[in-house]
Amino acid sequence: MLHLRLITPADRTDEVVRLIERTVGTTHLALVPGAALNPAGDLVMCDVAREAGDELIGELRALGIDETGSIAVENIDLSLSRRADKAEEEAPGEGADAVLWEHLTDATHEESTLSVTYIAFLTLATMIAACGVVLDNAILIVGAMAVGPEFGPLAGICTALVQRAPRLAWRSFQALIVGFAAAMLATVAFSFFMDGVGLFESSQLAAERPNTNFIYRPDWFSFVVAVLAGAAGTLSLTSAKSGALVGVAISVTTVPAAANAAVAFSYQEYKQAWGSTEQLLLNLLGIVLAGTLTLLAQKYLWARQRARTAARTTLL
Repeated sequence: MLHLRLITPADRTDEVVRLIERTVGTTHLALVPGAALNPAGDLVMCDVAREAGDELIGELRALGIDETGSIAVENIDLSLSRRADKAEEEAPGEGADAVLWEHLTDATHEESTLSVTYIAFLTLATMIAACGVVLDNAILIVGAMAVGPEFGPLAGICTALVQRAPRLAWRSFQALIVGFAAAMLATVAFSFFMDGVGLFESSQLAAERPNTNFIYRPDWFSFVVAVLAGAAGTLSLTSAKSGALVGVAISVTTVPAAANAAVAFSYQEYKQAWGSTEQLLLNLLGIVLAGTLTLLAQKYLWARQRARTAARTTLL
């Protein structure tokens, strides 16, 4: 269930209340006239089944409530109510399959912002991965994958393509390119420093490295895994199962590939650097392709579900 807290202008409150009342899957409607001070207006609250949330939020925005008032949405972790159970039963489809497009757009917008924190996390992850590739240490590679925040901009690109949001697409693309460029440049400097103090050696990078040589030897499995991880990551975002993102993060070699390319470049191992760059690009392409197709499939299937529900309602 979702909890909606609305601030509505007094002259729009009746219309908002009627909209909520006729939306299948809503319950616990409450109205506090004149409670809001900034902006001035009435406070309207209700609970809505997740599968009905996107439609209701869209219609509220069509009324301009997001501009003249406020729309706040919260997840309800526990709701002990027969009315809530009935609302979920009446709402079309399953909550786990529903996509809250407004929430997804807002979340990916935030995660794809080019900030100091984002660059810091990506840079630190790339440096950890650099230690992993030089030492041929798979544990460090996995740790670097988990730390890297690059899935946010990738999800932003997928969402922007499906929702036709060019500003979000550009913002996400900028965060991805600038972030990786800054992280790789910093890792090149880090490699020079580690070599200067005797902790990195060119012979370590040129060794066989059985645990990490896959990073600079891309093949079709690299692309297949990226596609599967992209689909899983997108599903975890749309279904609010964020725990699955950790598994997605340690399934793809974006950060390790960037790290290996940076270290190899610092030692003038250009063949390894190019192989790692190919690995990076394959992973990025696979994730974006799979994520976009997953969102398109979800949008199509959910539209069909709503159309069938509307048809049954008309017949009744």
